[in-house]
Amino acid sequence: MAKAVKVAPKPKTIKQIAIYGKGGIGKSTTTSNLSAALSDMGYKVMQFGCDPKADSTNTLRDGTYIPTILELLKEKGKVDAKEAIYEGYNGIYCVEAGGPSPGVGCAGRGIITAVQLLKQQRIFEELELDYVIYDVLGDVVCGGFAVPIREGIAQHVFTVTSSDFMAVYAANNLFKGIQKYSNSGGALLGGVIANSVSNGYQKSIVDDFVARTNTQVLQYVPRSITVTQSELSGKTTIEAAPDSEQANIYRTLAKRVEAHELSVTPSPLNAQELRSWATSWSDQILSIERGEVRSAGAQI
Repeated sequence: MAKAVKVAPKPKTIKQIAIYGKGGIGKSTTTSNLSAALSDMGYKVMQFGCDPKADSTNTLRDGTYIPTILELLKEKGKVDAKEAIYEGYNGIYCVEAGGPSPGVGCAGRGIITAVQLLKQQRIFEELELDYVIYDVLGDVVCGGFAVPIREGIAQHVFTVTSSDFMAVYAANNLFKGIQKYSNSGGALLGGVIANSVSNGYQKSIVDDFVARTNTQVLQYVPRSITVTQSELSGKTTIEAAPDSEQANIYRTLAKRVEAHELSVTPSPLNAQELRSWATSWSDQILSIERGEVRSAGAQI
């Protein structure tokens, strides 16, 4: 009789995604509600705040802030990664990388240090995570802020934008970073989360930008007072208003992230193309306001 061969179990696949967006665009709000929705679906989730303000995870913890990895390292010199992990809503693991004091040092350094610490101590594997979601400031994609892209830590990158020019500008810059590192194992683009899109022309602007840059809209998220009310109480919309229409929108986003497999290299616009594109939309909106243009996609 042949001797049975013991086969080692395959390691669990952890889906690591990075969500970028310019400051104030609703990136952390979107990320926290996504984390909450995924945890409600039964997944083990870690939210990894990569903004020096260290405020990514506070709505997962009733509005309370947690010590950052950089703060703990400064205080103790050496840190067990578990000291920097706090449980939030529905068992979500919350981590904040942190950053230096304002005006001192590189803000992206906290991301590099934090990622290295958790990887060295194999925390993701020990916690048997299903998702690690990096919440990353997207105004700049250099230095430490580019780590999730440059080193392929995240398999998929999503960006939160609106129809405002500076939000689109930041998204386009992110696409340039993804394109630059795409041939050396960097993360690819999963799509755009269109936030604060509440009328026809705003949707049309985002749709046009997405079409020109070879990507897709993963979810449209309208502006909602429910989000404001939830955050004022220190909670996500998923927790504070679970039966609301807005909570269902975040649940749909979570299901689309769950199903997402194929990310691509985007085709960012160059400076002149982006300027021409913006000018064209400026002229269209002016025509709409004057009543010269009437269409379903251009209603204000």
